[in-house]
Amino acid sequence: MTVTLTGVGKRYRRNWVLRDCSVSVPAGRVVALVGPNGAGKTTLLHIIVGLLAAEEGNVTVLGHPAGTRETLPRIAFLAQDKPLYDGFSVADMLRFGAHTNPHWDAALATTRLASLEIPMHRKVGRLSGGQRAQVALTVALAKRPELLVLDEPLANLDPLARHDVMRGLMAAVAEGGMTVVLSSHVVSDLEDTCDWLVVLNRGQVQVSGDIEDLLGSHRLLTGPVELADTLPLSVVDDSRTERQATVLVRSGDAPVDPRWTSRGVGLEELVLAYLRRPDAAALPRPVLA
Repeated sequence: MTVTLTGVGKRYRRNWVLRDCSVSVPAGRVVALVGPNGAGKTTLLHIIVGLLAAEEGNVTVLGHPAGTRETLPRIAFLAQDKPLYDGFSVADMLRFGAHTNPHWDAALATTRLASLEIPMHRKVGRLSGGQRAQVALTVALAKRPELLVLDEPLANLDPLARHDVMRGLMAAVAEGGMTVVLSSHVVSDLEDTCDWLVVLNRGQVQVSGDIEDLLGSHRLLTGPVELADTLPLSVVDDSRTERQATVLVRSGDAPVDPRWTSRGVGLEELVLAYLRRPDAAALPRPVLA
């Protein structure tokens, strides 16, 4: 596993942002970290990259404790506000990256920015939002990280810029095989990009696993309301009218009454079902390879 968190807790003063948070991130996957605003996503990412220390539990990154000299050169982190030096030119940012990263790939950086037609002489503060995001992503990628962590990288970008940033990210992943953890509260941004899902809500991981396996192991059942309390399956979400029930369940081998109509679920449906249920963190998590 690239990242493993076990029983992690973090609080600010008296308020726990993460509590008993456990999750593992397999190597080589593109991980969608999804949850509402205030769920603890940024805090979790900051702990992984070593900007914050957990007060409870254990965090292992690339085989070592988080935030150590064994891990930091091998991780790249892109924060939500895409911090760059506004007074630097694009070329200055690349020179800065070369001086501060031992495995810096100058050819990758210059080739990538040239393909995006971003002028090297232009001041960072005069770039568009999309160009600024591309420069920040280029600096992260040129570090040649084994783990790339992105906190809301598409925030405040227009639709075209969002598409271009994600396309560039996926090309880099395909070429380099790095592990990527990508946070967002907008599931549609991640649906065609990520292959591993982590749903975080109220400071706990509600569900985690391979997206294809998760979608295959959940079904949406629609049927008479009187059948809803007798289902022999694990119920994730339950919505009822006077006559009809719509229930999201984990699939199993137990027989289901033929009066139920069954269909598969989409990624957004799955995520929203877990987020709607406040006690979802207490449900048994699926065991996935």
